[in-house]
Amino acid sequence: MALDEKKLNNIIAKVIEDIGATFHAPLVLIGEKLGLFKAMAAQGQLSAAELAERTGTAERYVGEWLPAMAAGGYVNYDPASGRYYLTEEQVFAFADEDSPAYLPGAFQAATAAIKSEQKITEAFRTGGGVGWHEHDPELFQGAERFYKPIYLTNLVSAWIPALDGVEAKLKAGALVADVGCGFGASTIIMARAFPHSSFVGFDYHAPSIEWARQRAAQAGLSERIRFEPYAAKEIPAGNYDLVTSFDCVHDMGDPVGAAAHIKKQLKNDGTWMIVEPYASDSVEENFTPIGRLYYCASVLLCVSGALAQDEGRALGGQAGEARLREVVMAGGFSRFRRAAETPFNIVYEARP
Repeated sequence: MALDEKKLNNIIAKVIEDIGATFHAPLVLIGEKLGLFKAMAAQGQLSAAELAERTGTAERYVGEWLPAMAAGGYVNYDPASGRYYLTEEQVFAFADEDSPAYLPGAFQAATAAIKSEQKITEAFRTGGGVGWHEHDPELFQGAERFYKPIYLTNLVSAWIPALDGVEAKLKAGALVADVGCGFGASTIIMARAFPHSSFVGFDYHAPSIEWARQRAAQAGLSERIRFEPYAAKEIPAGNYDLVTSFDCVHDMGDPVGAAAHIKKQLKNDGTWMIVEPYASDSVEENFTPIGRLYYCASVLLCVSGALAQDEGRALGGQAGEARLREVVMAGGFSRFRRAAETPFNIVYEARP
C-alpha cells in the first residue's frame, strides 16, 4: 500500500507541534516562578538583558526563553528594537493572577500529571488504579489554579442563578455541603458571595483539606466554613439546602452510591448542583481541542483514580449527560436537568 505523502507530512507536523507544546509547558512555569511574565507586564518592551536584570536571573537563559515564548505566541517580538513585550491579552492570561483567564495553573497540573506516566503504564497492564493521592503534590495545587478562574467567572454570576430557587436560599441563609472540595476554592467563592449562609467542604484527600482550612483562615471565613476529610459516600448527616460537586462526580469509584448518600443528606426541597467537564454523549463529538484535553486528563487522572476506589466504576472525564443522568437517577433523585454550560463545563441540577 502506497503512503499518501501529504497525509504523512500532516501527521509529522502535528506531532512536531505537540512535542513543542510539551516542552513549552515547563518554560511557562519557569517564567511564572521567576516573575518573567510579570516583569514584562510592568515594563513594556524589554531586551533579554533588561528582563534578566529586572528579575535577577541569568541573561543567557532569559535570552533563550524569550524566543521560545515568542515562537509559541505567548509573548511578542519587535524586530526593529530587538525587544519583547506582552499584549494586554497576554498579560491577562500569564501575568495577572487575579484574572479569570489566568492560565499557568493548567500547565502546573499537566506537568505534574505527566510524572505519573510510569504508574499509569503499569495500571494499563494490571487494570488497577492510581489514586489521586498517589500523584505528584504539584497536581493538587495546579488543579485548584486551573479550575479557580473558571469558578470565579461563572459560579456566582451564572451557575447558581441558573438553579431553581437556590440563589434566594443562599442570600437568606442556607447550609451548603461542597463535596469533593479539594483546596476549597469553590467553597470560599460561595462563602464570600453569600455571607448569611454556612458551608462545609468535604474531600477524601486529607492534605487538600488542610490546605483548604488554611485558605479559609486567610480569607477570614473560618467561622462560616469548615473542612472535613470525608469521601462522598461518607459525609456526615447534615440536612443540607444545597450540595455541590465540582468536576469530581466522574472521579468517584461508586458514583451511584455517592448520589444515593448525597440524596439522604439533602432537605426534601434541596438541590444537588453537579458541575462536570463539557462533553457530548457521542464520542466523535468530543474530538475537539477541549475534548482532547479532557480525554487525556481522564486517562492519567480520572479513570485511574476511579479504578483505585471500591466499586471502581470509571465514568471518565467525558462521561456525557446521558450517563450522568443515569447515575443520578439510579441514586434515587427524581429530577435532573442541564442548568447551564460554558465551553469547559456543564452544570446539572438534581432534585430529590
